[in-house]
Amino acid sequence: MNKLRGRPRGNPPTKDLIAEAARELFLRHGYRGTTVRAIAAEAGVDSALISYHFGSKQGLFGVVTQVQCARSLALAPVLAGDPDGLPERLLRAVTDLWDDTGFNRLAVQNEDVMRVFREYLDQEVLARIAEYLGGPDATDRATAAVTVIGGLIFTRYLNPLPTLARLSSADVRRILAPTLHAALRPRPRAHPRHGLRPAARPAPATRAGRR
Repeated sequence: MNKLRGRPRGNPPTKDLIAEAARELFLRHGYRGTTVRAIAAEAGVDSALISYHFGSKQGLFGVVTQVQCARSLALAPVLAGDPDGLPERLLRAVTDLWDDTGFNRLAVQNEDVMRVFREYLDQEVLARIAEYLGGPDATDRATAAVTVIGGLIFTRYLNPLPTLARLSSADVRRILAPTLHAALRPRPRAHPRHGLRPAARPAPATRAGRR
């Protein structure tokens, strides 16, 4: 198969070819099971064109599923700072893009798309956050954080609750930041339980010597 190389010349429509191939592979194999190389091979193009048109696999995923989660949770800048500021960076990454994006809510009516979307949150976002956190409780903390973030995405954007949808982005971040801080806080180490010894009985009161 001859692959299209270099910058696109507008003929054939390589961006459309890539998007169609990616959509089929994402739905067939899931987010993690679909590689950039496999998408390029399916579309018959050089893999460099995926970066040219979509920036990354995350960007391509966001376009073809019509759900902007992949771009709103672009993790490289979020995970570049100090751990103390991670909750605020995560919340801003979500609200900055999702509040400013005319995404297609019809995408959430497609169960295949939503399955891939859930897999993306579970296997990509959660795994990257856990790797960033490190330590024996990293997966638990990342799971708690993704639960908060996923809840925000669904209840404010995909299937919005009226009260939450009316809030400003700043209010959303202010309200959820303490919850996300608590979710990401390191867990106290469990200490082995020691057997409880029975309390010592008090010594009996001495009585005055009998006569």
